[in-house]
Amino acid sequence: MGTKTVDEAGAETGAEATEAKRDEETVDVTEKDAKDEATPVSEETDGVDDSDLDEDGEVVEESRPAGVGLGAGAVVSAALGLVSLTGGWIGTLAAARQTLVGQLETASSASVAHQIQAVYGDAWQATALWAGLFALAALVTGVVVLARPAFGAPGRVQAPWIKSVAWAGVTLGVIGLLLAVLKYTDALLGLPSAS
Repeated sequence: MGTKTVDEAGAETGAEATEAKRDEETVDVTEKDAKDEATPVSEETDGVDDSDLDEDGEVVEESRPAGVGLGAGAVVSAALGLVSLTGGWIGTLAAARQTLVGQLETASSASVAHQIQAVYGDAWQATALWAGLFALAALVTGVVVLARPAFGAPGRVQAPWIKSVAWAGVTLGVIGLLLAVLKYTDALLGLPSAS
C-alpha cells in the first residue's frame, strides 16, 4: 500500500521534469519578449535618444524644439514694427545729421522756403526714410514667420502665441510703412509754407 512501483515513480519524475522544462521555456520566451519591447527598432527612431520615446517606442513630439526660431522671429518683427512707429536712435541721428548738413549748406541769402526745406524738411524725410526701413523689415520678418510652417515639417502645428505676435509685427509694419510714406511725401504734417 505504501510502496510504489518503479514504473509509477519514474512516471511521476518524468511528469515533474516535463513540467519544469515547460516552465523554463515560458520564462525564456517572456525574457525575449521583454528584451524586444525594451529596444524597439524602427526607421523613425534612428538617431533619437531613448528619453524621447514613449512606452510604444514612438517619438514624442514635445521632446523636439518647438519653434524657438519662429518665436524669436515673431518677437523681432513686433519690435521692429514698434520702432518704425515710435522712431529709433538711428532715425533721430540721421535727422540731426541732416539738420546740420542743411545749416552748413544753406547760404544766409537763400529764400526762407529753401532754408526751411534744407534745415527741417530734409531731416523730416530722413526720419521718415529710416522709419520706413524699420517698417519694411518688420513686415518681411512677420510674413516669413507666418509662412515658414508651410515649408516645414508636415503635421507640426505652430504655437498660437507665435502667430499672434507675428501678426502684430505684420500689422505694425504695414501701419509704419504707410505712415513713413505719408511723412516722406509731406502728405502728413507737411512743412509750413514760407509765404
